Amino acid sequence: MKLERHPPVATSLKPSNHPYLNGAWTPLHEEVDADDLDVIEGVLPSDIDGIYFRNTENQVHQPLGRHHPFDADAMIHQISFQGGKASYRNRFVRTRCFQAEQEAGGSLWGGLADPVGTSLRPGFGAHGSLKDNASTDVVVHAGKLLSTFYQCGEAYALDPETLEDLGVSPWAPIDGVSAHCKVDEATGELLFFNYSKHAPYMHYGVVGADGKLKSYIPIPLPGPRLPHDMAFSEKYSIFNDFPVFWDPRLLERDIHAVRFYRDMPARFAIVPRHGGPEEVKWFEAAPCYVLHFLNAYEDGDELVLDGYFQEDPTPRPLEGSVEGHEHMMALLDMHSFRSRLHRWRFDLKTGETREERLCDDIVEFGMMNARFAGRPYRYAYSVTSKPGWFLFNGLVKHDLHTGESERFTLPEGVYASEAPFAPRIGAVDEDDGYIVSFLIDENRGTSECVLIDAKNFAAGPVCRIALPHKLSSGTHAVWADRAFIQAGRVAT
Repeated sequence: MKLERHPPVATSLKPSNHPYLNGAWTPLHEEVDADDLDVIEGVLPSDIDGIYFRNTENQVHQPLGRHHPFDADAMIHQISFQGGKASYRNRFVRTRCFQAEQEAGGSLWGGLADPVGTSLRPGFGAHGSLKDNASTDVVVHAGKLLSTFYQCGEAYALDPETLEDLGVSPWAPIDGVSAHCKVDEATGELLFFNYSKHAPYMHYGVVGADGKLKSYIPIPLPGPRLPHDMAFSEKYSIFNDFPVFWDPRLLERDIHAVRFYRDMPARFAIVPRHGGPEEVKWFEAAPCYVLHFLNAYEDGDELVLDGYFQEDPTPRPLEGSVEGHEHMMALLDMHSFRSRLHRWRFDLKTGETREERLCDDIVEFGMMNARFAGRPYRYAYSVTSKPGWFLFNGLVKHDLHTGESERFTLPEGVYASEAPFAPRIGAVDEDDGYIVSFLIDENRGTSECVLIDAKNFAAGPVCRIALPHKLSSGTHAVWADRAFIQAGRVAT
């Protein structure tokens, strides 16, 4: 391994016993470039050509109040595969807030668990007082890597090959871009939404393959809501109005208390991809919350949507968890809100909704072959989690045609990252390729990258690659074929 270290960022963070500032969530402040990565086990495949990107949470400065893991600063990790070799690099996303705190030498914004008024400067997001840390999702569009904030932020661009800072995306509207914008690889379009505390409370936008905003329309809601994700098919985009939102009475006093209104239905808004607000159609379904959707596609007169149905989006504090953090631990625990793979069918002619559970396992953070996004598909890949923690301890491959699944479980103390699908060069079958993930090994204090043959999933990694340092955990990841990255550069 050939390693180049960059100067560490300035930090004021003090030692802490906080559960999300230790262990697999220990912040990493080092930035490096590494070539010719060492293979621990197996053979590095030569039949993939692309880059795996992972967004992670790394608190740089001492929190002003109660730290929530989603408050921490974004760091993108990249492993590039080409010609049977692998290289790695990582960089902080240098948002305007990151730069301001570097200049100040300390935290300027409070976090998700803090009351309004904690921040020392005006904030961002639908909440209105948070730091735009861009540490939630990561996608590739128009030849650029985009890093986004879990509420609504400015959508920061980086060069996908070098991770060079390219600043705020020029098409991002004043109300920002939600955590989960979607890229349709078939058309090169990016679809996004945002939400806020002022009418109409939600907007939907389309950015072309050329990186320019093509449309931006309101999706009116009854009041402030907390949507986290969206989905799309070839013809439609799908949004939501779930009965999980800030208590309106408390919100009048600037208190952001989330409630689950169990007597209200879940509602889904379906709009033609390039349609106007007058074309929005609403469908009702069983009350729930969905953090992440998996895919959607058209099936005759029906629109099929798959996602992870939460049975209890606002669970009680978790008994036996880290003292003083019982409520936070519950709200980050898949086992507490009981998320399961679920399917909705919306009849576009009759307005009726049918729904069914696809899997009884508690799973989340689903991925699939992105070439099938918005189209009929067969295979999905989810993560399992350590009960009581926001840590992924295994992966599951779902066959949505047969209902069968295969599981890869990690040893105790080893945790995965969100694991996208990397197609083999010349692949014909939907599952002809690899599942890629970074692992954090708390037993050894190391991290590595693993590749799992998607056609032989339960056998585990065909290749294990050493990384130069131990990563901090985080939320999302993405795979991008090199050809797709280069095509995006040409389009812009």
